[in-house]
Formats: sequence, C-alpha cells, structure tokens
Amino acid sequence: MKHPIRYRLEYFLVRLFWALFASLPLATASDLGAVLGRALAYLPPLRARVERNLRRALPELSQEQRAVINMGVWQNLGRAMAELPHLKKFPLTEDTPGPGQIQVIGSEYLRPAYDQGQPVILFSGHLANWELMPMVISRYGRPLHAIYRAPNNPLIDKWLYRLRDGVVLSALAKGRSAARGILSALKQGHSIAMLVDQKMNDGIPVDFFGQTAMTAPALAQLALRQDIKVLPVNCERLNGASFRITVAAPLVFAKTDDHQDDVASLMAQVNDILEGWIRARPEQWLWPHNRWPK
Repeated sequence: MKHPIRYRLEYFLVRLFWALFASLPLATASDLGAVLGRALAYLPPLRARVERNLRRALPELSQEQRAVINMGVWQNLGRAMAELPHLKKFPLTEDTPGPGQIQVIGSEYLRPAYDQGQPVILFSGHLANWELMPMVISRYGRPLHAIYRAPNNPLIDKWLYRLRDGVVLSALAKGRSAARGILSALKQGHSIAMLVDQKMNDGIPVDFFGQTAMTAPALAQLALRQDIKVLPVNCERLNGASFRITVAAPLVFAKTDDHQDDVASLMAQVNDILEGWIRARPEQWLWPHNRWPK
C-alpha cells in the first residue's frame, strides 16, 4: 500500500531524530530535547495555543507566570520526545533518584491484586514523560495492555507499535477493536493502563478546572461493570531525566442502581485527581492539547 509523500517524509524525520537521540547518552539527549523544545516555544501559533488554554484553566495566574509555564511546557515536551529511545534503560529505585533514574512510590498497592491474579486499571495523564508509566508498571511482573490514541500517520503508528513490544503485552489503539481487546485482557486477569486526560467529543460532560470538559467514560464503565480496582499513577519530572512515579491507593467509588450517575461520579473523581497533579506541576502537562471546546 502506497502512502502519501507527507506521511513518508514525517516518518523519515521521526526516524532521523530517533537515531540522533538514541546515539547520545540519556542525559545529553534529554538536555538537547529541552533546547529544541524551547525553540518551539518561540513559534507564535504554538505559544498562543498554550497561552489560550492556560488563560482558560488558570485565570488567576499573571502573564509572567503563564509565560514561564509556557516555556516549561515546550521544554518538557522536547525532553520527553528525546528520552523515548532510552525508555527501556531507566533503572528503578525506591530512594531519591539520581540522573536517569525513576523513583517508584506506592508499589505496594499493585501487589495485592497482582498476587491474586486480579486485573487492575491504572490511569494517568500526559504528564512529564507519560510513556514511562506503562514501562514501569510492566516491570512488576504482570501482563499489561496499554491503551493509546493512534497517530494519524500509519507508518509512524506501526513503527511505534513495534517499539512498545517487550514493554507492554499489547498496545491497543482507541476504538471498537480496542474495546474487544480490553475485555479479553481483563477476562484473562491482565491489567490495563490508560491516559484519560484528553478530549473525547462523544464522551460525557465532566468538570475539569472549573469548566465542562468532554471526557471518555470507558474507565468508569469498565471499573463499575467488571468490579475492577482503579489505581491512579502520577509521573513527575524531578530534575532533567530523573523521575518519580507514584502509585496511589485504589479509588473508592459507589455502585448504585443509576449506572450513568455512577460513571459520571467516578470520572469526576478521576478528573479531580488529574487536576491536582497538573496544578502541582503545570509546566509538565500537555497544554497544547485543546481539552475544552473552542
């Protein structure tokens, strides 16, 4: 099957940058990514998109504060992309992480379900380097399936799918086929990792930063119907290429006769948690994404 020239050019550029970052030590690659990300921050359309979303979600901030966050957003994004070739090399520690290390807090919340062969749903957002979350969780010895939004470019999508091999048992692109794969995985006692902070046009309206945001309800629907534990997993960049992954206690949620209300209530709890993480480190979230209606 022939692909448009644009797709092939994008694929070539992605592979080129990947080879460049892979050839460098992790810390050097991350620092170079920050420099390239900083350059993107000076492009007016990109800077304006982040500024618009910051004004909407955090109106209490001054222009100077928003400008600092805006620059940090692009630096973090550049670092995250540059670190991708090195994901499998990150060592884990329970102590204060050094350069190129990931501190893991709360792994004890994984073990009860894992020891009993029970599935869990782990959720996070596009924070710090979000690709680290499934990689870290998969090292605890239970099969893990990651749900992701497929890139528009099918060449890049296929290539990224191959790269995730060995990190997660499978990567399931959002859609009807993913729904079947998720149900099959859960029946086998496998766990699911989801990023749930992006807009879903045909989702449900849930408050996020004090405004209505169309939110994907799949996490709540699965948890309520299948009686599955839901664990929040936060990823924070501490300094350069050192990180902290925090697994929190399972969410407590009600199951009543009103399924729709239960779903909305659980997703409100999820959005509240995400908002707390973002407010703590706003420069590490994916603000270029248009989370709210224009």
